[in-house]
Amino acid sequence: MVRPEIRALAAYPVAKAEGMVKLDAMENPYPLPGPVRARLDAALSRVAVNRYPDGGADAVKTALSHALRIPDGQGVLLGNGSDELIHIITLALARPGAVVLAPEPSFVMYRMDAVYAGMRFVGVPLAGDFSLDLPAMRAAIEREQPALVFIAYPNNPTGNLFGARDVEAVLQAAPGLVVVDEAYYAFADASFLPRVAEHPNLLVLRTVSKVGMAGLRLGYAVAAPEWIAELNKVRAPYNVNALTQAAAVALLSDTGWIAAQASAIRAERMRLASALERLPGTKVFPTQTNFVLVRVADANEVFEGLKARRILVKNVHRWQRPRKTTCCSPLASSFADERHQGPRFRRRRPARPRRAGHERDDDHRRGESGRRGSRRARDRRAVPRSHARPGRASRHA
Repeated sequence: MVRPEIRALAAYPVAKAEGMVKLDAMENPYPLPGPVRARLDAALSRVAVNRYPDGGADAVKTALSHALRIPDGQGVLLGNGSDELIHIITLALARPGAVVLAPEPSFVMYRMDAVYAGMRFVGVPLAGDFSLDLPAMRAAIEREQPALVFIAYPNNPTGNLFGARDVEAVLQAAPGLVVVDEAYYAFADASFLPRVAEHPNLLVLRTVSKVGMAGLRLGYAVAAPEWIAELNKVRAPYNVNALTQAAAVALLSDTGWIAAQASAIRAERMRLASALERLPGTKVFPTQTNFVLVRVADANEVFEGLKARRILVKNVHRWQRPRKTTCCSPLASSFADERHQGPRFRRRRPARPRRAGHERDDDHRRGESGRRGSRRARDRRAVPRSHARPGRASRHA
C-alpha cells in the first residue's frame, strides 16, 4: 500500500511547452556557440554507449574543479541534476523523528524529499520583504534541532539573495548539515563556495542547468570530504550517464561562453525589470537570478492571458501570504524573449490556426489599431486592461 503522505502529494508539474515561448523553467535561452557545439558533437561521437560509464565520473570532477574553481581539499559528489543530490542528502540524514528545515517560500523539492524520506518538514516564513527572518530561523532551529537545513542562495521563487551574515548565523546555530543551494550562482553577486572549508557543516549545492546545460542533468555538491564519503554511500551506481560525462568535459573545457551568456542575461534582467516597473499595478522584486518575480492584481488572469498568446511563465500565486491582500498575487516570469531564442526559434513557431471570421491578413498587419473590435474584446478578457500589450515590455512579461 502506498503511504498516506505520498498519496497526499502531487507530482512535480512540468507544463507542455511545444510551440510556446518557454519562460517557466528558468533555463538559459541561448543556444551553444558554433565552436562549442562542434566540440560537443566530437566528444559525443566517441562515447562507447555499449559500456557503463565511469562510476566515479572522475573526469567530470576534474573539469568542474578547474572550470568553476572548487576549493582544493574539498570533496565533490555528482548527481543526475541537483534534484538527485537533494534526494541523496535527505535520505542519508533521515532517521525517526528527524527534521528538515527551510525558509518558505523556497524550492518545493526540499519539502517533497523530506516527505519521501519520512522526515518532518518545518517551513519558516520569510520576512515581508522576502529576506531571511533570522530571529524566526534561530527560534525554529533551537526548537526543532533539525538534522538538515536548506537555504536557496539566491532564493527560488523570490529571486533575492539573503544576507551573507544571516546565512552565517544559521550555519552557526544549526546542529546538523546546512545545504546552501546555489543553482543560480552565475547570476548572483555572492557565493559560499569559497568558504566551504570555514564551516564543517556546510555543503554547497550547484547545477549546470541554469548556465546553458539543462539537458545534461548534472548537479554537484561540494563539502568536507567526510560528508561526501557518507553521502556517496547513498548514491546509486552509474548515476551520471556516459553521454552526460562526455558532454560536461567538452563543454567545461572552455567556460568563456558560459560567462558571456550569463553576463548578457544579467544585463537583460535589468532591462526587463525596468520595463515591468513601468506597467500600472505591478511590483517588481529585486532579483539575483535569471528570472523576475512580479506582483500583479490577478496572477491567474495574467498567466492565462500570456498563455493564450503562447507565452509560458510560472504562476506562483499559491505562495501568497494570508496577510497580503488578494490583489497582490505574485507572478514569476523568466525574462528571456523570442529574440533570445534565436531566429531558428522564430521560424519554427507554429502559426495560430485561423478560425472562421478571423481578421484578414491586411487587418492583422495593421497592428492593434486595425484589428476588429471582437479581437480587442478577446484580448481584454485574456489579460487585465492595465497589462494588455504594454508596448515593448509585453514581449518580455
